[in-house]
Amino acid sequence: MRTRLLPLLIVLMAGVLLALGFPLAVSVAAAQQQKVVVDRIDDTARFAALAQFVTDPPTGSRQTVRDERRETLSRELASYYEVYGIRAGVFYRTGTPMANAPTDWFLPGTGEVRDAFEEALLSRRSHDPEQVWPWQGHRLVVASPVIRDGDVVAVVVTDSPTGQMRSRTLHGWLLIGAGEIAAMLLAVGAALRLTGWVLRPVRVLDATTHDIATGRLKSRVAVASGPPELRRLARSFNEMADNVEDVLEQQRAFVADASHQLRNPLSALLLRIELLALELPEDNEEIASVRTEGKRLAQVLDDLLDLALAEHAEADLRLTDIGALAAERVAAWTPTAEAKGVRLVGDCPATTAWADPVALSSALDAVIDNAVKFTPKDERVEVSVSSNGDTSTIVVADHGPGLTDEELARIGDRFWRSGRHQNIKGSGLGLSISRALLAAGGGSISYDHHEPHGLKVTVTVPRSGPEAS
Repeated sequence: MRTRLLPLLIVLMAGVLLALGFPLAVSVAAAQQQKVVVDRIDDTARFAALAQFVTDPPTGSRQTVRDERRETLSRELASYYEVYGIRAGVFYRTGTPMANAPTDWFLPGTGEVRDAFEEALLSRRSHDPEQVWPWQGHRLVVASPVIRDGDVVAVVVTDSPTGQMRSRTLHGWLLIGAGEIAAMLLAVGAALRLTGWVLRPVRVLDATTHDIATGRLKSRVAVASGPPELRRLARSFNEMADNVEDVLEQQRAFVADASHQLRNPLSALLLRIELLALELPEDNEEIASVRTEGKRLAQVLDDLLDLALAEHAEADLRLTDIGALAAERVAAWTPTAEAKGVRLVGDCPATTAWADPVALSSALDAVIDNAVKFTPKDERVEVSVSSNGDTSTIVVADHGPGLTDEELARIGDRFWRSGRHQNIKGSGLGLSISRALLAAGGGSISYDHHEPHGLKVTVTVPRSGPEAS
């Protein structure tokens, strides 16, 4: 969930920062250009004031006075160009220069300068230039009319380079970018803390759910942190877990008590049957059948009690040599297999895993017992041990009749037995007990076909300890 929530928060915050940063960057560029334009307007207004009285062509009776004013204007324009590098000129309506700097700069016939000049002839300052961005090499042109007696007699034009202005704009953008990056880093840190705060109860809830699902029913969720909704969910989950544990405990207690309480009357009944059998002929079939059913019922009660204890007991996990334990069980069941004419062979190299040795031994006893029980004479049962990085496995494969796909889906259910095996001794609880014993220690049991015929049972136990899970 974190991998989905965190990118969403980061994208949203990045969108907000970009939505704020772009207008700010545009505003910085516009402010820099507006500052330059205002300066050029002031400069053109000053030059227009100087040129206001130098409006006639350089002929006439007042030649000396006009020359002095023109010379003053020329000096100002030249000094202006030398200091700022800005081309400036005062041009008559006809386009001829009154004064200009540099002296080789004249009014072009077309272009932005000409457009500004034509606009100023209409007795208004030229419009503001288009926005110049840092990657553009455009120049700023500002023109102001020279008005005398209400008439436009000349136009002051300035043609400014934009290198410094673009540099200042770029510098401002770099500051904005640095601020955006810093804000984004802070936003990512805040998003990490926020998602951690929101999802921490969810992770705890997920871990607790896994613990309960694997048999650790005492696990509960801490409700001290997280949003109020998740704290309420944690409290509700704990209440549900308490109720489920109570119900399961009641069921286990009922099965255990019922199995235990029925043993005494059943033992008494079996004793009476034995006494009754003494009064009847030894070959009486009815007494033999009743005796067999009584013993089968006693076995079922014993298995029910074992199942209740297996589901209730907590595993005593320890680092165990699985190979040695499997070899020991193979050796223990070899006489039984030989008595039935079945070969029990084992390939059990040394390998370690975390398991409850007693529970695993009991589970293997049930699995090997089933394999030997259903394997015909002169066939064999193979027990092999292997491991990978995460788990160790014990595979018990027989060469018996095997099971169909439908039967494989039901094997391990309580009291279930294949219709083809009803005449074989058993209660249908052995594999259920094995599954309960393995689940208590984090292990599992699975079933599959064994080619060309038979059943393959795989017992899996973890190689990592409880603290690493």
